[in-house]
Amino acid sequence: MNMENGFPNLLERFFTQRLIAQRRVSSHTVASYRDTFRLLLQFTEKRLRKPPSKLALTDPDPSLIGAFLDELEKDRGNSARSRNLRLSAIRSFYRYAASEEHAQNGAPVASNFSCSSDIWRPCHRALCALEEPTQSGLIQRVLSMPAKRYEKKLVGFLTRPEIDAILAAPDLDTWTGRRDRAFLLVAVQTGLRLSEMTGLHRQDVVLSTGAHVRCMGKGRKERCTPLTNQAVDAVKKWLQETPPGTDSIVFPNARGARLSADGVQFLLAKHVATAQQSCPSLKSKRVTPHVLRHTAVMKLLQAGVDRSVIALWLGHESIETTQMYLDADLRLKETALSKTTPLADGKAVRRFRPDDKLLAFLKNL
Repeated sequence: MNMENGFPNLLERFFTQRLIAQRRVSSHTVASYRDTFRLLLQFTEKRLRKPPSKLALTDPDPSLIGAFLDELEKDRGNSARSRNLRLSAIRSFYRYAASEEHAQNGAPVASNFSCSSDIWRPCHRALCALEEPTQSGLIQRVLSMPAKRYEKKLVGFLTRPEIDAILAAPDLDTWTGRRDRAFLLVAVQTGLRLSEMTGLHRQDVVLSTGAHVRCMGKGRKERCTPLTNQAVDAVKKWLQETPPGTDSIVFPNARGARLSADGVQFLLAKHVATAQQSCPSLKSKRVTPHVLRHTAVMKLLQAGVDRSVIALWLGHESIETTQMYLDADLRLKETALSKTTPLADGKAVRRFRPDDKLLAFLKNL
C-alpha cells in the first residue's frame, strides 16, 4: 500500500473528509469515534511496541482488535453495548479504507457500500480491487467481526412520589439549588436528552403563548417540545437570575459555561441521595439523566398518548423505538389482563373448534 493510503493518512482523512466534510456528523459522533481510536492506538502501541504514526493498515488485525474490545469490558468496565459502539467505529473506518483503495486503483466506488449494525454487506468489487490479498482478507475479517449480544433489560423510570421527592431535594436558598430544580423539572417534563438539555440557549426557550423549548436532536433534526405551566413558572424565575442575551446558556455551571455530562450526573446523584430520606424506594434504583427521559415517556404512555406522538415528542426515527416503553409498563399489561374472562375453577379448558360447515348450515335452518 502506498504512503498516501497508509494507516495514519487514512485515519486523518477518515475524520476530516468522510465524517466531517462529507457526512457532516455531529460533534458527539466525532468525539465518540475519536475516543475509540485513541484507546485503540494506545492499546496497539503497548502490544506492538510501535508508535501510532508508524502503523500499517494490517497492524491492528482482528485478533488485536478483539483483545482490545475484551480489555474495554474487563479492565475499563464497559458494557457490551459500549463495546459494540467501539467496534462500529472501527468497522466504519475499514469500510472507508477499502473504498479509498478502490478509488485509488481507478475503478468507480459503488454507492451501496454500507453496513448494518450487526451484519456486514460489503461491496465485493471494492475489496477485489485491493492490491494486496492479505490486506483484502484483513478488511473482510474486521468487517465481519460480530457485535456482542447482551441482555436487554426493561427501561428504568420513576414513579410520581419519587419524582416529587427529587424535585423537592434542591435547596432553593442557593443559586445552584434553584438552577438544579428548574433543570430537573424541565428534564422530567420534556424528556430531552442530556446533550439537548445542557445545550439550551435563551433563544431556544419560548415562555409566552404556546410555551416550548426548541432543540437540535439526533440526525440534525430540529424539534419543539411544549412546556407545562409549572415548568414555565420555574424557568421564568430562573432566567431572572442568569445573564441576559439570546446566546447565553439556560442552565450554566458556576463559571457561566455549559454544564458537562459529569456535572449533571453529580448534581442528580446529590439530590437523589437527599430524596432517598423521604422516599426509600429510590435506594433500589439507579437514577441517571436518561432515566428522567424514560420517566417523561412513561407519563405520556400511561396517559394514553399514541406511540406515534411519543416518537415525535422524543425525536425518534421510528415508532418501533418506543416499543421498549410498552414492554416496561406493567399497568398496560394489568389493564389488558383485567379485560380477560377469568377461568372457572375446576373446569377443563378446551381449544375452540368451529362446527363443520355442513352441520352449521343444518343447525341454522
